[in-house]
Amino acid sequence: MNRILLFTICLACSFMLPHDARAQYESDSVRRAHAGIIVIENDSNIRAMEPYGVNARGLAAYASIMAKYKHTFPQSNVYCMIIPNAVAFYCPDTAQTWTQDEGPVIEGFLGMLPEGVHPVNVMPTLIDHSSEPIYARTDHHWMPLGAYYAAEEFAFEAQVPFLPLSCYRTDTIRNFVGTMRMFSQDKAVGRVPEDFVYYIPTCVDYQTRRTVYTYTTYTTGRGRHKKTHKALTAKAQPETTFFRRYPDGSAGAYSTFMGGDLNQTSVRTSTKNGRRLLILKDSYGNALPCCLFGSFEEVHVVDCRYFLENMVDFVRKNGITDILFANNLIHASSPATSRSYETYLTQYK
Repeated sequence: MNRILLFTICLACSFMLPHDARAQYESDSVRRAHAGIIVIENDSNIRAMEPYGVNARGLAAYASIMAKYKHTFPQSNVYCMIIPNAVAFYCPDTAQTWTQDEGPVIEGFLGMLPEGVHPVNVMPTLIDHSSEPIYARTDHHWMPLGAYYAAEEFAFEAQVPFLPLSCYRTDTIRNFVGTMRMFSQDKAVGRVPEDFVYYIPTCVDYQTRRTVYTYTTYTTGRGRHKKTHKALTAKAQPETTFFRRYPDGSAGAYSTFMGGDLNQTSVRTSTKNGRRLLILKDSYGNALPCCLFGSFEEVHVVDCRYFLENMVDFVRKNGITDILFANNLIHASSPATSRSYETYLTQYK
């Protein structure tokens, strides 16, 4: 309870976002769509954003699970990157009452992390680049460029090298309209597609292995006692590709990275520094690993919803030196996220 109380008090800490990115929307049409989605529309552009509602208990649980990982893996560096959502940067003042301001929540949380957990504060660098396409307009994710800037901040904190953008080639999926058309149920979101630009490393070699998770259903009982169950199964793949190319107009463009969430991915790179990274993430974290192939010898990626191994065995087996929690603020605030990470430590023992 003390951590929850202190965190609630800390929400009163001052934190000011520049209004450059917001100002362009002040005179535009701003409305609330289905599920509270904030839609901003003008003659030539549109942006849809998820609102945020603070959950102090959920964030306290998230901090506690990081402390538990640091205690369980004392020889590994543990980092926390809370990824802001688009609403942190682009919500007009006229719609501020429809969402909690993410800035002070993130600042307060990072300032109260357990001892031994390194904060990775990506807010300042994302604010500096907020006029660039760092968040999708038609999807609830950030764009690969935003993930690149955040990865650079993490590399600095972890004291590892970092590849400049000149070491990447770009690929573009055009006419992208993402999840916000469905989430908002606002037809206007689909009328202004965008380019999904991502970055493929060229200055480093890498090989990718993947475990694919699949949900299967089965039934038990008969008649009124009949029940349908859903089970998660895993299948290891031989060497595969990290990037999956989607055609122009595909709504699945963000699944370019690792083929989406339902995969556990391990990448071995030509970087030789003895550093092996584990990223514990939600879908926002999918865009981070490829930005760090020049920073770590190995990069392992585990989703907060899909993992059928024991985490203690996994960390020891793979010689993990660094553990990065990379969840967006909405996921980090959900108690389910922390429960999953805690379960990973004890399952299959």
